[in-house]
Amino acid sequence: MKKIVLLIISALLISGCATTPEANSEFSAADLNFAEEMIPHHEQAVLMSDIALTNSTSDEVLALARDIKAAQAPEIEQMSAWEGVRPSTHMGHMMDGMLSDEQIQELRDSEGATFDRLFLEGMIAHHEGAIKMAQKVTTSANKEVAALAAAIIKAQEKEIAFMKELIKFY
Repeated sequence: MKKIVLLIISALLISGCATTPEANSEFSAADLNFAEEMIPHHEQAVLMSDIALTNSTSDEVLALARDIKAAQAPEIEQMSAWEGVRPSTHMGHMMDGMLSDEQIQELRDSEGATFDRLFLEGMIAHHEGAIKMAQKVTTSANKEVAALAAAIIKAQEKEIAFMKELIKFY
C-alpha cells in the first residue's frame, strides 16, 4: 500500500511539474516585450484604419482598412490579456514602422487619392515593422505567442503584397 501511495504521489509531482508546449501559459521576457510593443503598434494601425474609413474614397482602401481593424483589434485584446503584460511606456513612434505624430496629422488632413497614397505608403512601412517585431518570437516556447507571431507575419505579408499592387494606381 505504501508503495502504491508513493507511486501515485511521484506521478502527480512529475506530471504537475511537466508542461507541454501546448499547455504552456508562461510568458518569457521576450514574449512580454513583444506584446508590450505590438499593442501600441496595432493600436496605431487601427487608428490609421479609422482615419481611412473617413478620408478614403477607394473601395479597395476602405475594405483594407476594415480588414486591418477586424484582424488587429482582437489581437490587441489577446495580447492585453496575457499575464504580465504592462501598458507600454515606449515612445510609439520609435518602433519600426510607426508613423510620427506629424504623419498621422498629415493623414487626417488628406482626402481622396492623396490620402490613399499616404495611407498605403504608411501602412506598408507599418506592416514591415510589425513583421520584424513578430519574427523575434516565432520560436517562442509559448505556443500562443509563436502562433500569433506567425499569423501576424502571414497576414501582413499578404496585405503588403496587395498594397504594393494597389499603390501603383496612385
